[in-house]
Amino acid sequence: MLWADGVRHRFGAVPALDDVTFTLPAGHTLALFGPNGAGKTTLLKILAGLIKPSAGRAGVEGGRAGVGWIGHQSLLYGQLTVRENLRFWGSLYRVRGSVLETRIDALAARLDLGEQVDRRVATLSRGQTQRAAIARALVHEPTILLLDEPFTGLDRVAASELAHLVKAFARAGEGRATLLVTHNVEEGTDLATDIAIIKAGRLVEFAPRNARTAEQVGARYRELVS
Repeated sequence: MLWADGVRHRFGAVPALDDVTFTLPAGHTLALFGPNGAGKTTLLKILAGLIKPSAGRAGVEGGRAGVGWIGHQSLLYGQLTVRENLRFWGSLYRVRGSVLETRIDALAARLDLGEQVDRRVATLSRGQTQRAAIARALVHEPTILLLDEPFTGLDRVAASELAHLVKAFARAGEGRATLLVTHNVEEGTDLATDIAIIKAGRLVEFAPRNARTAEQVGARYRELVS
């Protein structure tokens, strides 16, 4: 479903990833923790097909069309309304007509966008823009969610709604998988079926969460990266 095999990557002389290998089956949610510069975002971009690794292979089932991406940037056009943005992104994935309009209305209702769906993105608050970005990531009904610090800038209510949405995505079908990069150990652990820790471009842990608490995961993280 989601895999990497001996992935290495360099930015010039700077190593970013070093022999990363793992498989994430359908139905699983992986929380990936690591310090700044450890290679987390680089790994997500390689999995999404946005950059090619220097060595090794990686991919997701269904290719780029199967990926929903939520990152630091909304990837929305500020001069367009939310609805116009969703129509644009849906059309890129060949979702059109009444099917697309139905999905847009359903996502707007699910994400409590209300009247904001017909407002220009440039006029929205940070939380509203993030909700619109979530709708953009889901409008083509992906089988893989790649989330890069998706809680950044969200208030408590919006963060809770996003967490519920990620859980609902995982429950929606056994053919779906999620990789979540976050510095928030509590939120990440709560959502995860599996935990990974990356340090200096290498996976130093990849294991089921089992019954571990956020405190236990946090202690393990500090042990491995300190």
